[in-house]
Amino acid sequence: MSRWEPNARGRLEQAALALYGERGFEQVTVAEIAARAGLTERTFFRHYADKREVLFGGSITLQDFLVRAVAEAPASAAPIDVVIAALEAVGTLFDERRDHSRRRQAIIDANPVLQERELIKLATLATALAGALRERGIPEPAASLTGQTGIAVFRVAFERWVNGAGPPDLRLFIRESFAELKALTAGG
Repeated sequence: MSRWEPNARGRLEQAALALYGERGFEQVTVAEIAARAGLTERTFFRHYADKREVLFGGSITLQDFLVRAVAEAPASAAPIDVVIAALEAVGTLFDERRDHSRRRQAIIDANPVLQERELIKLATLATALAGALRERGIPEPAASLTGQTGIAVFRVAFERWVNGAGPPDLRLFIRESFAELKALTAGG
């Protein structure tokens, strides 16, 4: 194998998704992922700490995007509107990756260890959103409640988007889920 391979991270991700889909997460080794990608195990570990992280490698990028979107929102916007707008903005990142997201989610849904890791990722995102809201001057518990609510809306919307046959625009599912939440809270 050559010393430098273009798009090693993407190739490792694609190889892992294919192998996990074919044989199941537990049955696949890092060596097999690297071989399928035409890379070495050493290259794998330069990009990922372990084989789980192939599925969660974009978490930091997602978190940074959400936090930045909250920070850049108009000062006059209500906290929940800021979070929903940030989630909608992130939705555009997912739209061209719907098939990838479906494959990834099927692998996660089939493995309790990966489900736990996904929940940790979502909790981390909610905490990051709450922190970004506190930076905007939103006090507790409003910041945490808003961050948690936003991630709950996102999770429901994402599940609908991944499992649905509707339009590929995740933002529409986020808007619909938020509208349903508003309807529920307005009636209370």
